[in-house]
Amino acid sequence: MPLWARVIHEGRECFGTVDGETILLYEGDMLADPRPTRESIPLNAARLLTPINPSKMVALVDNYRALVAKLNHAVPAEPLYFLKANNSFIAGGDTIRAPRSYTGKIVYEGELGIVIGKRCAAVSETDAASCIFGYTCINDVTAIDILNKDPGFAQWTRAKGFDTFGVFGPVIATGVDPAKLIVKTILNGQERQNYPLSDVIFEPVRLVSLISQDMTLEAGDVIACGTSVGVGSMKPGSTVSIVIDGIGTLTNRFE
Repeated sequence: MPLWARVIHEGRECFGTVDGETILLYEGDMLADPRPTRESIPLNAARLLTPINPSKMVALVDNYRALVAKLNHAVPAEPLYFLKANNSFIAGGDTIRAPRSYTGKIVYEGELGIVIGKRCAAVSETDAASCIFGYTCINDVTAIDILNKDPGFAQWTRAKGFDTFGVFGPVIATGVDPAKLIVKTILNGQERQNYPLSDVIFEPVRLVSLISQDMTLEAGDVIACGTSVGVGSMKPGSTVSIVIDGIGTLTNRFE
């Protein structure tokens, strides 16, 4: 089960697979034609980047039965989603920063991310499986008080699009079965979320198929599968980790 990472090492951007404390370097295109080199570097000598550079992140709302039930919402008949601004993207180890223009609550949302491996439009569920390169961890950070501040318009883009609010990584895992995964969120050493991916309403292949009917998904795009119960606020100085065994641990400090 390869774990793909993208890093800066000695001023050079490179990518490869994580093998313990080492990154085995590749050349070419990670998604289309990765070719192994004979080079390797120590993981602790490199700075992690987001594992891919998406053109967009499509993020789901109300995609877990437990959360829909808790909120007393209707189970959606089709995916409910927004787009996460690409200026928001940061990697594991980077700092999530509160906007100067906002003084309200900022919340974490631990999620599974789908990484698209090739351009796809209007694909069937059968074909959608071949469009998925792998999976990553996401923290969909939200300025929650902005979301419904204006009664005439829910501000999903603004609330979730601030700089540093689109956290994902540290790697992309290939060859995993998402239905068997568990998402955990750890805030300052305390578990706040723990939910199974099997509770999802729209599973990954169906999400890729349905979203691709609306918009073309480009290679490297990311779909955030939504979160479940346990979302909460972070205070400055907090450390938050999204843990998905089989993928990895995405850890960031909030200031």
